[in-house]
Amino acid sequence: MGVKAAFIGLGVMGYPMAGHLVKAGHDVTVYNRTAEKAEKWVAEFGGAAAPTPAEAAKDADFVFACVGNDDDLRAITTGPGGAFEGMAQGAVFVDHTTASAHVARELYGAAVAKGCGFIDAPISGGQAGAENGALTVMCGGEEAQFAKAAPVIDAFARSVKLLGGPGSGQLTKMVNQICIAGLVQSLSEGIHFAKKAGLDAEAVIDVISKGAAQSWQMENRYKTMIKGEFDFGFAVDWMRKDLSICLEEARSNGAHLPIAALVDQFYSEVQKMGGNRWDTSSLIARLEK
Repeated sequence: MGVKAAFIGLGVMGYPMAGHLVKAGHDVTVYNRTAEKAEKWVAEFGGAAAPTPAEAAKDADFVFACVGNDDDLRAITTGPGGAFEGMAQGAVFVDHTTASAHVARELYGAAVAKGCGFIDAPISGGQAGAENGALTVMCGGEEAQFAKAAPVIDAFARSVKLLGGPGSGQLTKMVNQICIAGLVQSLSEGIHFAKKAGLDAEAVIDVISKGAAQSWQMENRYKTMIKGEFDFGFAVDWMRKDLSICLEEARSNGAHLPIAALVDQFYSEVQKMGGNRWDTSSLIARLEK
């Protein structure tokens, strides 16, 4: 049966995710900082738009959010007119923002104090995954709250898993981004090497993608990387934000991330080339400039 839900943040990811909730039969009210975007969403999917996160969250069983960073997340939850003002006891807040584990634990505490649930649930799968309802959702929180939320999250996910207590979803997303950073750099170097060696780079990748070198990045990005096309997907600015979270967490837990730190600096070079909004596969551009 459908639930009453709110969705806060209608960016590249949130817009289609909220739409999938409607398609799954849920009653959805949205809030977006730019009201015109919310009005466009309502015109496309139905539901309703609210002028503040608190009003969007009023009487909702579940409140979903997908915003930019820790500060944005605090603003739409515990800030003036934030969702926590409007949430009723027993409601569950599900946060799909890629943020720090620290803010996840902080907001979990604030939610519990109100008699509400909180799940940190960052996502992977990119814009295509959001549009196709095929995201991977990594969750942290209490088992009982997760059990309530998981069937609703299924509307836009192909995989939903609880990894541990509050903050565990964000920590898992950090692992995801650490792995991706190294993969994209290696793929960039491989394609660059193939070109310099006089090989047909597309033919080379087509062959090795059938073996042990295969990865999602290789399957989905090699053709555009070879062509030097980076105007889609997950932006360099966003990846640097995510890597900064990873590196900060590593400093506190004692993990050593030499490759992630190096790739972060490579992305800073891409930014200096004007590639702030290029796709993360643009690492190859700094090798071929």
